[in-house]
Amino acid sequence: MANIIDTAVKAGSFSTLVAAIQAAGLVDTLNGKGPFTVFAPTDEAFKKLPEGTVDGLLKDIPQLKKILTYHVVSGKVMAADVMKMKSAKTVEGSDVKIDATNGAVKINDSTVAKADVSADNGVIHVIDSVLMPA
Repeated sequence: MANIIDTAVKAGSFSTLVAAIQAAGLVDTLNGKGPFTVFAPTDEAFKKLPEGTVDGLLKDIPQLKKILTYHVVSGKVMAADVMKMKSAKTVEGSDVKIDATNGAVKINDSTVAKADVSADNGVIHVIDSVLMPA
């Protein structure tokens, strides 16, 4: 297996996320021991943001870090565990809401498209939109 960053790179659908992680200086953190659970928005998810949002965030590193760390939960939380939760505290410090009542798992307003992508230092759950902290 590979770590979270290498796993995301190999998947091929997270180039925007990986570029943002690099710009924010979070590569070493996410290559670290962990374990981490990452709710990873795809390139398509980033395209749903208003035009210019990504470019603006790449120029505002503190805000970019806040958004990226809002996608990360400490520990390896597999889908079976996520489905039993109502919320999870993110590395950013605030909680994401979890709703698994209608068959599909929602993280805030984002739907988990693919769960349990294993990495050496955690797990990735693919989501269909970018999570924004309050």
